[in-house]
Amino acid sequence: MDQQQLHVMEANCTQENLPRCTAACPIHVDARGMMAAVRKGDFSAGYDLFAKMAPFPGIISRVCDHPCQEACKRGEVGDGIAINALERACRDFNTKSLIKNNWIPNKDKKAAVVGAGISGLTVALDLAKKGYKLTVFDAGNEFGGRLLKIPEAKLPRQIIADDFEILTSLGVQAKFGVTVGNSDGADVLFDDLLTEFDAVYLGLGQIKAADLVLGLEMDSDGCIRIDPVTLGTSNPKVFAGGSYRQDNGNLSLINSVSDGRSAAVSIDRVLQGVSLTASRSNEGPLPTRLFTSTEGVEPQPVVAMADPGQGYTGEEATAEAERCLDCQCMECVKLCEYMKHYRAFPRSYARQIYKNMSSAAGHKSNQMINSCSMCRLCEEVCQDNFSMADICRKARETMVSTGKMPPSAFGFALQDLEYSNSDAFALARHEPGFSKSEVMFYPGCQLSGSAPGQVIKVYNYLRAKIKDGVGLMLGCCGAPADWAGQKEIFIKTIQSIKSEWERMGKPKVILGCPTCFMIFKNNLPDISVEFLWTFIDQIGLPEVPATESYTLAVHDSCTTRYEREVHDSVRNILRQLGHKVEELKTSRELTECCGFGGLMQISNKDLAHMVVDRRTGESDKDYVAYCAMCRDNFTNRGKKTYHLLDLIFGDKTGKIAARPPVGYSQRHENRARLKNTLLREIWGEAVQDKPALVKLVISDELSSLMEDSLILVSDLQQVVEYAERTGNRLQNSTNGHFLAYYKPAYVTYWAEYSAGENSFVIHDAYSHRMEITDK
Repeated sequence: MDQQQLHVMEANCTQENLPRCTAACPIHVDARGMMAAVRKGDFSAGYDLFAKMAPFPGIISRVCDHPCQEACKRGEVGDGIAINALERACRDFNTKSLIKNNWIPNKDKKAAVVGAGISGLTVALDLAKKGYKLTVFDAGNEFGGRLLKIPEAKLPRQIIADDFEILTSLGVQAKFGVTVGNSDGADVLFDDLLTEFDAVYLGLGQIKAADLVLGLEMDSDGCIRIDPVTLGTSNPKVFAGGSYRQDNGNLSLINSVSDGRSAAVSIDRVLQGVSLTASRSNEGPLPTRLFTSTEGVEPQPVVAMADPGQGYTGEEATAEAERCLDCQCMECVKLCEYMKHYRAFPRSYARQIYKNMSSAAGHKSNQMINSCSMCRLCEEVCQDNFSMADICRKARETMVSTGKMPPSAFGFALQDLEYSNSDAFALARHEPGFSKSEVMFYPGCQLSGSAPGQVIKVYNYLRAKIKDGVGLMLGCCGAPADWAGQKEIFIKTIQSIKSEWERMGKPKVILGCPTCFMIFKNNLPDISVEFLWTFIDQIGLPEVPATESYTLAVHDSCTTRYEREVHDSVRNILRQLGHKVEELKTSRELTECCGFGGLMQISNKDLAHMVVDRRTGESDKDYVAYCAMCRDNFTNRGKKTYHLLDLIFGDKTGKIAARPPVGYSQRHENRARLKNTLLREIWGEAVQDKPALVKLVISDELSSLMEDSLILVSDLQQVVEYAERTGNRLQNSTNGHFLAYYKPAYVTYWAEYSAGENSFVIHDAYSHRMEITDK
């Protein structure tokens, strides 16, 4: 994944886009941050945020035309936030110094500003802070321009004086009572300014420039031709803006301020001899793609002021700020325990992942990359379809191809895949008595490991319903390799499945596992596939005894997120069985993962438990799932959950019962026994279950620890068998226990054991993935 790919992907996350209020504000005041400060009653912090962007905060807080309020998202549900009134409250209740001494040392360049209105004074302020020498020329006798025409009650003169005090402290010179131009009667010749100063800004207000004879290129309306981005004119030393560029009937103070700020940037660049046009796209009002949901937000009116003339009291301001929606997207984070766990959002994760991929030493984000369930819920809820699954998949593939993926990261799952496609479990047969198959049942390795008896019942049911031959194929679809970024292993697995399918005569495949269904559908386009549940819904349920009716919460598998027909069939089947369906808050297209997808529970067990606990906590009803891993994961965390097949076929006696948890070791054993049982009972072959290397006695407590540590019973059998055969073991002289290890691949397994009568008792077990090598 190169940087260009990353930029394309991360651009789909809008979380870092500006909220509407800030985007609409020409000088980009952080109104959202200001609201957060006011909610806490910290008006000084709010003022800091406001004054950071507003050059004259007292004035702007009183008379701004506030385009932010028109854009406010809150206005979609009630009144928009009274942002300008809250700016005033921050200024009024601020307790810190109003003047910030954050300018830099003086420079030898100087600029002139013609016009002491708000745009010209913004130019003077911004450039003076950068160390330039500024002189302001104006026909009046004080700073302010048309601000001085605003009534005292709305804009007190003391506020103006306080704001303009900074100009004096910065050494800005003022020449009042003078006119500038090349016309007769001008007090100062414009051409002389061009000679004396390195740059000139024209903040002419509504004066007709043609009367001043400035020698600048004019447009067809007789106005100075001004570049809309740089505010430059035909003279490279001269810039212009402010209300001069505005319609007389629609004057905007804040747009004049914005012009002054942009012109100051241009003048600074001219004086430094750098590009005028580079990186100017973020100036002025901006579009924003930030999505903020208003679902569930109650309409509220603006908080009224007890005394409009005095503005908000502190309590009123806090109450008004409380109405702010604090516009964020975070829709995916709200629903994804994985993103919530790592405390950021997709765009941030994308950058972390790229940095991780680019790092030559250390990979701090490995676990974060390997913990995504790849369930695609983020993509479903995102207005721009951002997919963490795609980024993490590419990152994993890159780590594998560059040798940066630790073998231990997904080694357990890959060994499980290898086992399921070995002779211990893999099988492909036509139905006895048939040389071809109309359909082929592919139950998948997880359903076979969790409920082998149900697999046999389904196969016999299909054989009874379909008269032209039902084949059977056992194996793993390769999903673990796909999730682990092991493209080579995945492709090899897919090709093997296709070869077996062709050998079987290219039958239609009925899939018993939602993950297998996804893998076949997306990667084996030549194969006609159908999920077991839509097939059963079409051909009818088997005859089963009537049972008690339950109200069950349906958990949809994340791998069927976009399979509405599957969702409908599952619910139809439940109703046909006499059960009532409760829909979880997030179901169907919005369903959540069970913690198995993407191999999350292999790479980050604790997070997987959090995912399960969140999901199972959504309802106090018993759950029903149609994925074996979903059922097992929920059951392992104490939630009573049925597999849909449990409700159709029941247990050995035909009764409906929630099966106990199934661990990794039991799944291996169940798969092997399922194959042998099928060969014996359906194909009539004389096969025997493979005897265990040694018989072990393991307590329930230790079995649970082994499950968490991904240690199989067969791993410990190898340890004990190897130790007993070679004598490579240590004995504790105190209790007589033996300590031994065995390393079949890259994981070393240790067992503390003692010999019993016809068996070995395991007292403790652990594993490690350390490699000790000579330098």
